[in-house]
Amino acid sequence: MVVLALITVVVVLDQAVKWWAWRHVPWTRINSGGDVLVGPKVGAWYARPVTGAVLDLLDFGLLSIAVSVLARCRVAAVVSVPGALMIAGWGSNLLDRLGIHYWTAPDSVRGVVDFIHIGGQYYNVADFFIMGCTPLFLLAAGYQGARAARRPAAARSVPPPPRRSRAWMRIPALAGAGLTLVVALGAANYGGVNAASCAPVQQNDGHAITAETLRTC
Repeated sequence: MVVLALITVVVVLDQAVKWWAWRHVPWTRINSGGDVLVGPKVGAWYARPVTGAVLDLLDFGLLSIAVSVLARCRVAAVVSVPGALMIAGWGSNLLDRLGIHYWTAPDSVRGVVDFIHIGGQYYNVADFFIMGCTPLFLLAAGYQGARAARRPAAARSVPPPPRRSRAWMRIPALAGAGLTLVVALGAANYGGVNAASCAPVQQNDGHAITAETLRTC
């Protein structure tokens, strides 16, 4: 429950800040590709409608497995807490690409909302959870794994988990079918602006300058 609670808090916080930034921070932009970790070629795949949707579906599957393993396994808090925060960061950015950006950044192209400008790069709140918690999780998991490897074999043995009923197996199947539909719709409705507009201001005659006029600010 702690893992799911942490993930929920980070996702809600990140999406709320992105919603605010798209409406109030002029330099907010949409990252429709990847990042420096995947390189320009893979980033171009993410930016395309069909290949981007397929990669998003693959990412969702991997994150779902990570959440399931972290929530079900009994691990120390030093592993589960940074792991949950890391997954929450990745998951919130993935939600942007799966359709949440239609709410946080209306009329925008499918992608991740970035608004924190540092050193020529753009980031968001989820990115800092990813960058900060990923190395902590890897270090903690490696340390705990090394400790477990040094334990006697009898101490590491655990009873097998109980079998699940078929009713529980239908839930992931339905969730996967729904996600596939969402990704397909996102691929079919690929379009929109890739940067936020400046907020309208008033001229001396009382007429507002439209967002299109201020888009370059």
